[in-house]
Amino acid sequence: MNTQKRYSPEVRERAVRLVVEQQGEYPSRWAAICSIADKIGCTPETLRAWSKRTEGSQNASSGSQTDQERLKQLERENRELKRANEILRKAAAFFAQAELDRKPK
Repeated sequence: MNTQKRYSPEVRERAVRLVVEQQGEYPSRWAAICSIADKIGCTPETLRAWSKRTEGSQNASSGSQTDQERLKQLERENRELKRANEILRKAAAFFAQAELDRKPK
């Protein structure tokens, strides 16, 4: 008979946190997952899936944050460069006009 156990989000969080914290005490990540899965009463594959899903969501959120910061920085730099180009364009026009207005010798 195939019965499904439902684990609370707190149990899932704790199990994943244990895998991350105790991973160094085992020869491999899989060994840590197997040991912790036995202790909480789930299959190692279930715990591996939880870990993978949690890491994926953390990477996605941190990556998007970094991308947003980078985008803001590039937009700020773009505005500054446009301002500098406008100043240089006006200065060039001013000196060109001054050159034309100068009396020949």
